Amino acid sequence: MSESPVDPQQRVAELRALIQEADYRYYQLDDPSVADAEYDAWMRELRGIEESHPDLVAPDSPTQRPRGAPSATFAPVRHESPMLSLDNAFDHSELRAWYERITRIVSDPIGFVGEPKLDGLAISLLYVDGRFTRAATRGDGVTGEDVTANVATIASIPKQMNGSGAVPSRVEIRGEVFMPLASFEELNRRQGDAGDRLFANPRNAAAGSLRQKDPRVTASRDLDFFAYALGVKDGGPALRSHHETLAWLGDAGLPVNPHIERLADIDAVAAFCERILQQRHSLGYEIDGAVIKVDDLGQRDEMGSTSKAPRWAIAYKFPPEERTTLLKNIMVSIGRTGRATPFAMLEPVFVGGSTVGLATLHNEDEVARKDVRVGDTVIVRKAGDVIPEVVGPVLAKRKPGARRWKFPKNCPACGSPLVRLEGEADTHCVNVECPEQRVQRIVHFASRGAMDIEGLGEERVRQFVDAGLLSDAGDIYSLTVERLVPLERMAKKSAENLVGGIDASRSRGLARVLVGLGVRHLGPTAAQAVARALGSLDAIEAASVDELTAVDGVGRVIAESVQRFFAVEGNRVVVEKLRDAGVDLKAATAAAPARAPGGVTLDGLTFVLTGGLDAYSREQAQAEIEARGGKVTNSVSKKTSYVVVGESPGSKLAKAEQLGVPILDEAGFVDLLAKGPEK
Repeated sequence: MSESPVDPQQRVAELRALIQEADYRYYQLDDPSVADAEYDAWMRELRGIEESHPDLVAPDSPTQRPRGAPSATFAPVRHESPMLSLDNAFDHSELRAWYERITRIVSDPIGFVGEPKLDGLAISLLYVDGRFTRAATRGDGVTGEDVTANVATIASIPKQMNGSGAVPSRVEIRGEVFMPLASFEELNRRQGDAGDRLFANPRNAAAGSLRQKDPRVTASRDLDFFAYALGVKDGGPALRSHHETLAWLGDAGLPVNPHIERLADIDAVAAFCERILQQRHSLGYEIDGAVIKVDDLGQRDEMGSTSKAPRWAIAYKFPPEERTTLLKNIMVSIGRTGRATPFAMLEPVFVGGSTVGLATLHNEDEVARKDVRVGDTVIVRKAGDVIPEVVGPVLAKRKPGARRWKFPKNCPACGSPLVRLEGEADTHCVNVECPEQRVQRIVHFASRGAMDIEGLGEERVRQFVDAGLLSDAGDIYSLTVERLVPLERMAKKSAENLVGGIDASRSRGLARVLVGLGVRHLGPTAAQAVARALGSLDAIEAASVDELTAVDGVGRVIAESVQRFFAVEGNRVVVEKLRDAGVDLKAATAAAPARAPGGVTLDGLTFVLTGGLDAYSREQAQAEIEARGGKVTNSVSKKTSYVVVGESPGSKLAKAEQLGVPILDEAGFVDLLAKGPEK
């Protein structure tokens, strides 16, 4: 019997929701929920559907934007030029396909530079007149988090640039913060001695260390840094190639990876990737691939970028690492939505840069398909991420009499029947009063990506639920010092700190509340959009599906999910508790953008900026346009009103000339700002 055809529109919505949730956990919580290989498979499937169905492509699709989003923990920073992601190649054929694509754009011979792909955290450093001024994470590529105080503790990042040449008046340096393997092992040893949570891998440890509220904690973590690119540069020597840029960075005092090589052609590129793969365990830090970049900066300008990634660079991803170990047991965990997920308890094994004792088995069908059994020797795969997976059994080592594993019929937490609906892969506990679901819902509400209540982790939540103090997230705000102090391991100071953190969370705002409530499919980006558009939780509860889908970025799947959520009596009870506790259930009123004295003279006009202006930085020029009602975009089209051209413009100038878009030099731009367009 053949399977029913997949509806492309439905599958696209499912994939986007899965990817958005994965990005949220990876970038906002530093707590990845899926393996890199699985995430990459979702992205490739989504890209394939969109290529076959161009009408389904949307500007906010994960294929059209850099991965990640800024956290609300730190102040936002708008990058002076976008920090884009990289497209991936997973084998040599895909690497050569990329080469063929760029040779169709540039006919001259192309040289390359190869770099190890560090598994760390991308950072932007701003130096003004040679002095370190600001540091920001990549975030969503346009806006990142201000982590200046923490980055200032990294010894390898100079506070003052040096070098033999002229120091630029303003320069933005891109690079990677990472944790050396020796430092990671020492950190986990200290964590273990103190009884604290161990970090899963160096990338997770580096991200968590960089996002500490106390810079002294960051300083104790022994982070390191390699510079690999420039964002913007005002002044200093003219640079014509990437290898010149790296040499200039090194001369200025920035650390540059010593394993970077110039490569003459695509054959040399392929050999470099294999060479770095063989060296991956001898470098002293984690890498998950190689990055290949076109060397000539002029050729880069001709190639340009998509909204997500430059065409002149690609990440060659290494295959996931695999190890074998003993499968000691198969258990089932219950999540906040009731999803029952089987997982393997393993004899601990070091794979992919960390010691693994648990691995996901995804769902009932996956266990049956792989036919893994308790007592098997199994292959475990881990590609430098947090959640490893069991690939399958080593049948030659299977012991006689090993029995097939059967999915339990009842929830291990509450004993209620587990239900699997026809056509679905996942099994659920449908008892909304299930104690494990209750715990996980409260943990999610208090998590850093939601209400960010420090000190209210899973262990504390379980303790408070067992003590009868919490039955849902709304009860958090009824906790007092007097009620907490009698509990075990709860000193008065700890109770006061926790209650203070709870009190502070009241003002997190509507979008964070929506994320904390755990509405299915409603990720942080959509939550912010809904909060801004409707303004209050009252309005969201009362909104129809049509009113919700009218919000930019909200489709019917999300809208129907929101409406179903607020139709449940138990959810409305939680909301009422939050309202009674004084939790802010309204969206912050955004300040109207400052208007120029002459009014909105550029209303309805769209601008593209290319090259450097003498009188304005890129941010200042954009602010001047927006203050007059105009809009700035990154790409030139027939709908572009003006292209503003400064010194050393890129390929956008040629595109504007080709399309006949009006071009302004700096003098013309200044005149337009002063007088507005001719009537």
